[in-house]
Amino acid sequence: MHELSVAQSIVDIINQHVPAPDLPKVRTVHLRIGTAAGIVSDSLEFSFGVITNETPLEHAALAIESVPFSLQCKQCGEESTNEQGIALCSNCGSSDTTIVAGTELQIGTIELDDSTPE
Repeated sequence: MHELSVAQSIVDIINQHVPAPDLPKVRTVHLRIGTAAGIVSDSLEFSFGVITNETPLEHAALAIESVPFSLQCKQCGEESTNEQGIALCSNCGSSDTTIVAGTELQIGTIELDDSTPE
């Protein structure tokens, strides 16, 4: 289950970019995950929950945006969305294509709870 190591990497990145006193304020980590990235979102969310349980990040959650697998055809110039792993142009059938999106795994933003106690 490589989602566990991906979840640990996400926690490491949060720890690098959020000061320690603010870690309990982390509420949502926004991710962009391509459909061809080989990540099972439910497993990633489960792994993240296990890793952050009883830590300052225990109230943090993942918000995952799924990015479809898409290609740019070098023959006809069309950009199309295809089934994961099929690198054929849906317009002309050419295999001379470039992957445009769908393989990414990116942290977009880390959202903190900025409410102050009264």
